[in-house]
Amino acid sequence: MDGNMWTAQDYLAAVGQLAPLVILIVLFYFLMIRPQRKRDKAERDMRNSIAVGDEISTIGGFIGRVVNIKDDVLIIESSSDRTKLKIYRWAIRGKEAPATEGIETPKEADQDAK
Repeated sequence: MDGNMWTAQDYLAAVGQLAPLVILIVLFYFLMIRPQRKRDKAERDMRNSIAVGDEISTIGGFIGRVVNIKDDVLIIESSSDRTKLKIYRWAIRGKEAPATEGIETPKEADQDAK
């Protein structure tokens, strides 16, 4: 027999040394990389779903209504005096919730009034 042949015990020792590394890589993928990809996909979908008339906020803190979209450039009106800003699609933080019509009273105040 040749002295360079591996035995079953040698294979088990090699696998035993590599197993923790493989487990760490798989764990790292499921705990860090995969959730980040999900967040990136959700953000990309949100940015691509923006249409004219949507209320958005930018990463710079501007809030406005989209009035025009051309490729990756959006034009928003930022206030009642119709100030227009040209922004890139990647600069959008998110869609703003539509404003409520009336002021809601807290539930505790309703119960105290009764």
